[in-house]
Amino acid sequence: MKAHVLIVADGRSPTTHDWIENIQAMNYQVSLISTFACDRIDGLAKFHILPTAFSRFSRSTPSQGKTRSRSWIGSWVSRFSPGFQTLRYVLGPLTLPRTSAEYQRLVADIQPDLVHALRVPFEGMLSSFTPAGIPLLAAIWGNDLTLHARATLPMRRWTRRCLSRADGLSADTHRDLRLAQDWGLSPDSPTLFVPGSGGVDLEGIQLAGAFDPARYGIPTTVPWIVNPRGIRPGSVHQKVFFTTIPKITQKYSEAVFICPGLQGMRAVEGWVRTLGISKSVFLLPQLPQAELWALMKLSPLFVSPSSHDGTPNSFLEALACGCFPVVGDIDSLREWIQPGENGLLVDPRDPDALAEAILWGLDHPGIRQTAAEINLALVEDKAARAATRPRIDAFYKQFLN
Repeated sequence: MKAHVLIVADGRSPTTHDWIENIQAMNYQVSLISTFACDRIDGLAKFHILPTAFSRFSRSTPSQGKTRSRSWIGSWVSRFSPGFQTLRYVLGPLTLPRTSAEYQRLVADIQPDLVHALRVPFEGMLSSFTPAGIPLLAAIWGNDLTLHARATLPMRRWTRRCLSRADGLSADTHRDLRLAQDWGLSPDSPTLFVPGSGGVDLEGIQLAGAFDPARYGIPTTVPWIVNPRGIRPGSVHQKVFFTTIPKITQKYSEAVFICPGLQGMRAVEGWVRTLGISKSVFLLPQLPQAELWALMKLSPLFVSPSSHDGTPNSFLEALACGCFPVVGDIDSLREWIQPGENGLLVDPRDPDALAEAILWGLDHPGIRQTAAEINLALVEDKAARAATRPRIDAFYKQFLN
């Protein structure tokens, strides 16, 4: 058994599960402090839940032990999630000093060789209280620096505190490795570029079974456009996406737009009714990972209208599935896409530009086929587990005796 790594993360997150699975496969002993209530992950040495920055009121709770009151609060948070996010930006950092003593007590009990916080807000901020002498690594995913860090003065201060304390940094974009130095990371600190939550499960994607469209009433002889990005206020512009649909169906009248994770979202259902596109849109529940992969294998286009992002796992999985990406024109995705060759970059706030890009993608099946080959090779080289695990292992060893 190698060293003992303490992960501080949202234990509900697929990113957390994938990262832990990756380092367990490399024979590291792993413990977890989850900032959200969640079920225990298999194989952990120690496991604790430490609610942070009002995470106890999250709409997602573990599969067992959910109370009626928490369920009601979770429904309220889900309905007003943009406002709740703003409240966390303002008040969340104020809760960290009160949580710090319990965090330090748990670290003393676990006695890790290394602490790795898998997000800056609020896990990395909490981990800034890691006692001296224990190496602390921070991880940046998504829009930690481009959106959350800039939201309020307390968020800026605590982001700087986290990155100033960090001995090293992992990120899923080269952009964030550069930006982190502006937020306090020492230029001498080791860094690691590693997308895909530590590595895309390329073998699992290749073995994913069939997607059953009949289960959801989806027609099979028409073009499918898949958008699995869910609701992410301030970063993924889903209303713009739905606004494009009437423009696209003017040319491709039978095209359907499949959106896993948006079933039951009142705002989305309202957009669909107002735009009169209910016959073209399928709002699905959150799909199991293998089912989502099977869906993307059958879909010509993957759409992600994001203005703040790292390298989304769903984007990498779409590349591996041969699904042509139409994504926001942002720094992190420019690291992957050559427009017109293996995908398209578009202003995510411009419905006309997004509609034109989707139509272009549907109009060019030959380019989609060539892009599928290019993108699979990209994933194999930069993001598949066979490529990332040796890099993670070498990164950790820099901090261990």
